[in-house]
Amino acid sequence: MTPGPRIHVDATLHPGDALTLPDSAARHVAAVLRLREGARLTLFDGRGLEAAAELVEVGRKRVVARVDTVAPGAGESPLAVHLGQAISKGDRMDYAIQKAVELGVAAITPLYTDHGDVRLKGEREAKKLAHWRGVAASACEQCGRATVPPVHPPMTLAAWLAVRDETLRLVLHPATPTAWQARDGIDTATLLIGPEGGLAEAEVAAATDAGFAPLTLGPRVLRTETAPVVALTLLQHYFGDL
Repeated sequence: MTPGPRIHVDATLHPGDALTLPDSAARHVAAVLRLREGARLTLFDGRGLEAAAELVEVGRKRVVARVDTVAPGAGESPLAVHLGQAISKGDRMDYAIQKAVELGVAAITPLYTDHGDVRLKGEREAKKLAHWRGVAASACEQCGRATVPPVHPPMTLAAWLAVRDETLRLVLHPATPTAWQARDGIDTATLLIGPEGGLAEAEVAAATDAGFAPLTLGPRVLRTETAPVVALTLLQHYFGDL
């Protein structure tokens, strides 16, 4: 694919089309990257396609790129991991989402848990969800993925557990390590990460009842935003493409 900045556009990509970039992408191209007519860039639709493109108009109110070629993107892992991440405050949740996307996660669901100290409602929840989805899209721009993994609306842990059917299900919990590394034929997995204060014992029991095995990550206690980075790295090493 053509070198140059990677820009996410929620649009249909067709060779030969002149595509007016959405406002946020246009501002990034013109004001942040300071690209001008003739510059090359890569557009991706977030659904798996990439386009080699050239800027043909860069103005204060409009930025237009001509799509040259379109092809399937790369960077997707053969292991589809669904991350259930307890909601944390501020930049910690952004960091967890960003790094999970870089490590090839297939989907993310923010979770409300007993020990979690974040509760979102109504418009505040909608704004936060839009922000998290933007974080995921930006991470794809950086890491080379053409598919933006969905960040689902926040759910209670109980509701999330009720719909899990992945082949391998793991809950981060300081317990006896399991032999999950030895299993074969793993192509779907789900990973449950609790809040800073950890999951309640009743929540761990509910996860176990839903087919989750405990996973430990060594003798040191990891922060809630660090844990998915380490766990996803292990999963991608054993079953994915690391």
